[in-house]
Amino acid sequence: MEKKKVIIGLSGGVDSSVAAHLLVEVGYEVEGLFMRNWDSATNNDFLGNKTIDDEICPQEVDYADAVRVANQLGIPIHRVDFVQEYWDRVFTYFLDEYKAGRTPNPDIMCNKEIKFKAFLDHALGLGADLIATGHYTRLDHNGETRMLRGRDANKDQSYFLSQLTREQLARTLFPLGHLEKSEVRAIAERLGLATAKKKDSTGICFIGERNFTDFLQNYLPAQPGKMMTLDGREVGEHIGLMYYTIGQRKGLGIGGAGDAWFVMGKKVNENVLLVGQGFEHDYVYANEAIVTDVNWIPSVKSRDVYTCTAKFRYRQKDVPVEIEWMNDTTLKVSCLEPTRAITPGQAAVFYDGEVCLGGGFVNEVFMDGDKRLY
Repeated sequence: MEKKKVIIGLSGGVDSSVAAHLLVEVGYEVEGLFMRNWDSATNNDFLGNKTIDDEICPQEVDYADAVRVANQLGIPIHRVDFVQEYWDRVFTYFLDEYKAGRTPNPDIMCNKEIKFKAFLDHALGLGADLIATGHYTRLDHNGETRMLRGRDANKDQSYFLSQLTREQLARTLFPLGHLEKSEVRAIAERLGLATAKKKDSTGICFIGERNFTDFLQNYLPAQPGKMMTLDGREVGEHIGLMYYTIGQRKGLGIGGAGDAWFVMGKKVNENVLLVGQGFEHDYVYANEAIVTDVNWIPSVKSRDVYTCTAKFRYRQKDVPVEIEWMNDTTLKVSCLEPTRAITPGQAAVFYDGEVCLGGGFVNEVFMDGDKRLY
């Protein structure tokens, strides 16, 4: 039987390196593909030659590592630029959300538009039967394709893949889904892979280790305004609504007696940041959200009220919810217990046990029918 050709996204990190090895080990015809999605020099053109940083682009270091791993594994490696696609489909969305006072999740959009669309299309053009990545999630093809949480609960990335369709998932392999991160590191060290001891990347994909505030100011001019309590008392000045998210404590700079201060909400039209004291302040809790742009992975959508769980942030514990379709892409989500810091712009991802049902983006937030000023 002819081997199936799999093209794996080789990012220059340990996860994709081990995933590529596992595919070779089970007999696939494997090729690597390095994606260049962001480049400081390229984006100087968008900025009128304004410098973002003067360092060597970290992606060039990652590419060199990916080449080293491909050579160690004896597989070909391709390189492709998706800089323009990333700007048009991901970064523009990121900026528009911040302009609207929301808190976006660009990594989810990157998976939807770049890693599993532009990359998938390019790989199929190179003759691939399937693509693969180093994400920690699992697939079940018993019946229709279902996405399951990764075995390593601390690394499970189904939240970030919630916008993928059944068709995209059916063409994808996730070789690491059944492994713990410690096992992946051990395999890399046993093989002597060039990336075995490389640190995991952190932060937003295209910002990396740069200061977020400094980075964002290159694109969106700061608009300082008042910090006010919910009862209308002015207590300070913010540096721009886009730099704050619901429930945030760090960076407010408000002193005085009593509990710590937290972000309670935003009056976007008035450029006012609402703040209050206490982590458990009532105003940062809500029990209902309207979630739009919902991608539903199962082929069937129950039109009845459906009980499942949801995550409104990646590291958040699952929240029991009831969901009801308002139209084909919008859900009314009712939390069975008040939930802290449900934030417009962030992803709401739904689960039935181990199965990821899909997700969308928080649009409006309510507590007992009263809309929160988020």
